[in-house]
Amino acid sequence: METDNDKLALISGRSNLPLAREICESVDTRMCSRELTNFSDGEIFVKIQENVRGSDVFIIQSTSTNVNDHLMELLIMIDAIKRASAKRITAVMPYFGYGRQDRKVESRTPITAKLVADLITASGADRVLTMDLHAGQIQGFFNLPVDHLYASPILTEYIKGKSYKSLTIFSPDSGGVERARAFAKALGVGLGIIDKRREEKNVAKAMNIIGEVSGRDVMIVDDMVDTAGTLTESVNALLNAGANSVSACCTHAVLSGPAIERINNSSLKELITCNTIKLNSEAMNCGKISVLSVARLLGKAIMRIHAESSVSSLFEY
Repeated sequence: METDNDKLALISGRSNLPLAREICESVDTRMCSRELTNFSDGEIFVKIQENVRGSDVFIIQSTSTNVNDHLMELLIMIDAIKRASAKRITAVMPYFGYGRQDRKVESRTPITAKLVADLITASGADRVLTMDLHAGQIQGFFNLPVDHLYASPILTEYIKGKSYKSLTIFSPDSGGVERARAFAKALGVGLGIIDKRREEKNVAKAMNIIGEVSGRDVMIVDDMVDTAGTLTESVNALLNAGANSVSACCTHAVLSGPAIERINNSSLKELITCNTIKLNSEAMNCGKISVLSVARLLGKAIMRIHAESSVSSLFEY
């Protein structure tokens, strides 16, 4: 007879169904059936179409574009599953939206990342599984366990396979130095920093370059690429400083607004990213974008959490 501890249920919202299906395949588990629809006024309706009483439920949902719809959908799914008497609910958020609003940057502004953490907690989640938060301190916004995974092993393995002869890892700003240093150490290459000044939201101007650039292949490392303004400014600055080629890698390809147009029109050689966010058709057809899957890594974490075994070996930076 199946016990409560054996009852694993994986269920997905609508933000990234392809990744959810890959995760289910990686752990050899079918996806739990659910109904997700919108009323004519936009309100979201959720119905769980299977018995999840006493189950260990994992809800897979990135709060990516459309951020507010996908966040609300996640909260409603958590509430529905809680009221269906699930034993434990884990919100699997490969991409944590609102993560950039993690502090007050000026007076009379919110800390929205904390608000989102409170909403997820209040809705009834028991723990959160996420990947490459914009700032690691966001884990502290939750009053529940947070498992924070990194895509760096997947990205660095791909970069190793490219066989660069003279590679230097660059951080696009001072805030990403720790991340870039970890990549440089894993690859055994040099490290550089681009000192930039952000003049307004989604607008950045690259300033000074610190590190060896001339005649070298450069890899810019960041957690996400949104409008690609920072990225293309950095590409231009590095090429003007004598870089042989400039590529970039990130975990989350938000790619909003003019991002694809900017990437296509830039001298960027390649953008390596992961499937934490479902890319639209324009991005998928962009020849400069390479997408790696994080499904197996998330699948391993899900199975270890379900089995109450250690997840620490997966927390490699």
